[in-house]
Amino acid sequence: MTENFGPLVDTGWLKDNLAQSDVRIIDATWYAPIDDKDARAEFAAGHIPGAIYVDISDVRDPAHPAPHMLPPADLFADYMGKAGIGSDCRIVVYDNGEYAASRLWWMFRALGHDAVAMLDGGLAAWKQTGGALETDTRSATQAEFRAVARPELVRSMSEMRANIDVQSGTRAQVVDARPPARFAGELPEMRPGLESGHIPGSVNLHYIHLIDAETGRFRPPAEIERAFRDRGIDPDRPIVATCGSGVSACHLALGLYLTGRRDVPVYDGSWAEWGAHKDNPRLLGRDGETGK
Repeated sequence: MTENFGPLVDTGWLKDNLAQSDVRIIDATWYAPIDDKDARAEFAAGHIPGAIYVDISDVRDPAHPAPHMLPPADLFADYMGKAGIGSDCRIVVYDNGEYAASRLWWMFRALGHDAVAMLDGGLAAWKQTGGALETDTRSATQAEFRAVARPELVRSMSEMRANIDVQSGTRAQVVDARPPARFAGELPEMRPGLESGHIPGSVNLHYIHLIDAETGRFRPPAEIERAFRDRGIDPDRPIVATCGSGVSACHLALGLYLTGRRDVPVYDGSWAEWGAHKDNPRLLGRDGETGK
């Protein structure tokens, strides 16, 4: 039953399959440090029936200083097992924001679980189509979740440094999902002490260009591909997605997955890691005109 599942489901599918014994629903709502919002309180006030809440800031590598590093496989497996999610489950993730669900979608894939889909349009779409909400918090039954790391879907800082020195014709294209002003360094970073800028050679494609502004759903694959090509990015050549802390980059990876590119890796540490290391080169400006 898990074959050919995802990467997106719509609200109609979820309503029809809400009671299926192998379906698990996760609310992955998360907000940036500068947002004055409480995701847990929102979950308590109303969520899709049967959903559990997972804070992506909790499911991370505790040994790494960056805020959203992929945890070791055993820690991820332990967390999900205690949450009642087994390896035989079809998992639907959603959020009440713009992109956190895609991060959890990518994490499951990067740790060996393909039967995972994101609810297209998130909680807003669920409400708009008359989906019910509940406030009850259900207790989880321990499950067995087996996680196996897929290193090909993750890039490290050392690999990103090495990529800068590769000849341009064979270098992986680095695509940054942040808003243009943050990419350019025109706005201060959200995390104290973190310098502004972007990785040399990277191209900015704000993740919102993959989303239909009216519906909040992903655009059709042809439009997604066009968004990349309009920024001079060739989706048929290697791409690495990056962002502020490895969250919205996963929106780019999911968008490319919809176009048939299923092996796009994410630079997990992203700017939260890169910018924290003073010896890493960085550029300012929307076209990278100022080096630092």
